[in-house]
Amino acid sequence: MEQNQLDPETFSCSICLDLLKDPVAIPCGHSYCMKCIKTQWDEEDQKGIHSCPQCRETFTPRPVLKKNTMLAALVEQLKKTGLQAAAAADHCYAGPEDVACDFCTGRKLKAIKSCLVCLASYCEKHLQPHYDSATFKKHKLVEPTKNLQENICSRHDEVMKMFCRTDQKSICYLCSVDEHKGHDTVSAATERTERQRELEERRGNIQQRIQDREEDVKLLQQEVEAISRSADKTVEDSEKIFTQLIRLLQKRSSEVKQQIRSQQETEVSRVKDVQEKLEQEITELKRKDAELEQLSHTEDHNQFLLNYPSLPALSESTHSSSINIRPLRHFEDVTAAVSELREKLQDVLRDSWTNISLMVTEVDVLLSGPEPKTRAGFLKYSCEITLDPNTANTRMVLSKGNRKVTWMKELQSYSNHPDRFTDKYQVLSRESLTGRCYWEVEWKIYVSVSVVYKNISRAGSGNECGFGYNDKSWALDCKGSKFGHNNIWTSISGPVSSRLGVYLDHTAGLLSFYSVSETMTLLHRVQTTFTQPLLAGVGIGNSLWFVSSAEFIKLN
Repeated sequence: MEQNQLDPETFSCSICLDLLKDPVAIPCGHSYCMKCIKTQWDEEDQKGIHSCPQCRETFTPRPVLKKNTMLAALVEQLKKTGLQAAAAADHCYAGPEDVACDFCTGRKLKAIKSCLVCLASYCEKHLQPHYDSATFKKHKLVEPTKNLQENICSRHDEVMKMFCRTDQKSICYLCSVDEHKGHDTVSAATERTERQRELEERRGNIQQRIQDREEDVKLLQQEVEAISRSADKTVEDSEKIFTQLIRLLQKRSSEVKQQIRSQQETEVSRVKDVQEKLEQEITELKRKDAELEQLSHTEDHNQFLLNYPSLPALSESTHSSSINIRPLRHFEDVTAAVSELREKLQDVLRDSWTNISLMVTEVDVLLSGPEPKTRAGFLKYSCEITLDPNTANTRMVLSKGNRKVTWMKELQSYSNHPDRFTDKYQVLSRESLTGRCYWEVEWKIYVSVSVVYKNISRAGSGNECGFGYNDKSWALDCKGSKFGHNNIWTSISGPVSSRLGVYLDHTAGLLSFYSVSETMTLLHRVQTTFTQPLLAGVGIGNSLWFVSSAEFIKLN
């Protein structure tokens, strides 16, 4: 038998109905694509019995599949000698996803048009009378659709050419004098015209929002440039002023430059983040506009009316309609503060330096946000903190999902780990803290609550390991009512309630401790520059008579 006389179905997979790919023959003799039969049997794995999709013969256990190299070679050869061309001809026929011609007999061809009067779909051959005969000249032809029968009234078997505004549904003329009698009814074409007007209005609103968002993006870009210009000029002026100071002030000059650059990077990053979100919103609005435009071109009134109510409502923007234009402060005030410092003596340097630092960190840009004023405001930034067992000293035991730590007389059988505090009774959180964070700690007896850089020393008993005794940690001693950083300790107005609230704004360099009871009382606030992500930390003192503990509270 010649190859071009072979039936393509002989070399087709009965699962995907396409030419065999990586053919395999199963024990009953039938052949399938490797991927098709594997997928079929994967679904049958739970039953433990695998079967042939054609003859239903079952196999236990699951047969091992191996590519039939001879059959694969034959399929490839047949592709080269015409079988592939024959298969390509099948594209003229309607598949499961295509609209089939209603007048074809046997295997149906794809329809190229649907008639809204005949309520039928036609292939190129059977459509010809609509072009040749005057009888069909007024018939309305549209792109092929499977939904023609939805134009027929299920009750009266008539074409639905009217629309009931009372019940918001398409109806036929008999419905208008029957169950819809007395309702507000109009022709489908009239309702389509009205809805089309509404659609265009919605598109107009979307396009206006797109324009607003694009303007916002431009303003944000201008803000980025303004921040950079102001920062550059302030750095330049600051360096000129600091060159006139004594060697002690040269160190401060470098610190100011570092602060400005850090704040510049932070503010530019925040502005660009919002800019990116606005650009994403613009993309989404354009996509919705394209969907509305596509619907506006639907030629079938009933299909338009059927799909129109299902369109999602335009969501509210997550950002203001425009960026508020107002007088802003960037870094100019820093220059003034540095100039003032130049005129002062060395004994007032520390006070002036605090002023400079505040000027830098309080740069006013479009995205600045103040510290919350109420506990409800703080709770918006609440984060769940869990403790890392690999950092806990061997006299500390963790419980309640690693949220509570208690000092124990007995040594715990922890494994050796380089992150563990060997001598200090301290433990750190798993979570790194950046941005805005708020958490609360319930404490008993001897507890210090801290924020710490990850690279703090862990081995030994020196100050380089203790919370508050080095430049890598900031600690509030709850029992002693004092705050420490870099081994400089400051008394705080106490007492500290049994629940302590901690608020961190990493980008703004702000750290605040609050005594939480019926109200929130500020205990201590730190204004600095954080150069690394922070970890939450807890230190616990030992006592033979009392059990010290601290628990990170789950906040709703």
